Amino acid sequence: MSPEWIGAVAAIGTFVVIAASATVALIQMRHMRSANQISLFTSYNTEFDSPEFTAAFAFVRTQLSGYVFSPEELDALAVGVYSDPLRAARSIGNFFEDMGSFVLTGVLHENIVCNLYSQNVLDAWHAMAPITFFVRKHRDTAAIWENFEFLAVRSQMFVDRHPNGIYPRSLRRMPTDDSLLRQYKPVQNPELTFKT
Repeated sequence: MSPEWIGAVAAIGTFVVIAASATVALIQMRHMRSANQISLFTSYNTEFDSPEFTAAFAFVRTQLSGYVFSPEELDALAVGVYSDPLRAARSIGNFFEDMGSFVLTGVLHENIVCNLYSQNVLDAWHAMAPITFFVRKHRDTAAIWENFEFLAVRSQMFVDRHPNGIYPRSLRRMPTDDSLLRQYKPVQNPELTFKT
């Protein structure tokens, strides 16, 4: 075999090794991205299920719309300072702000986030909209909780596309058990009233 052929075969071999290495690297990157998403989702679910978050979210969903702001609280809120009861709202806003940022930048997959959190995002956004507008107006910027707003818009679009959820229409459902529903007698408790 001539030296030219040996050089050509070596070049082809080198190309094959480099192409295989690049392919393996891309596969590893995809696995790392999936692992990062799983890690982030685990962190979000852990925080979402924490007693502190549960209490803050319950306040936002059930009490914030009827909350009466004192003039001092409004003065503080105008400069971005939250009183004790309103720290719950700030925590919820920041939680969804962070999540929205990860969705916007593609770190978290939008369909997965919206599938898991869309109704919670929308409940929080609607309850917090007056605070958001007030703070934005007084601080003269629409950038406050903009990623939260982005996530709320994308969540609304997801709900509009899937009003009955994403369960496949062609797949049968499990048998229903309405025993609890039959024994339920509503009690009027305004703290447990949720907006839909």
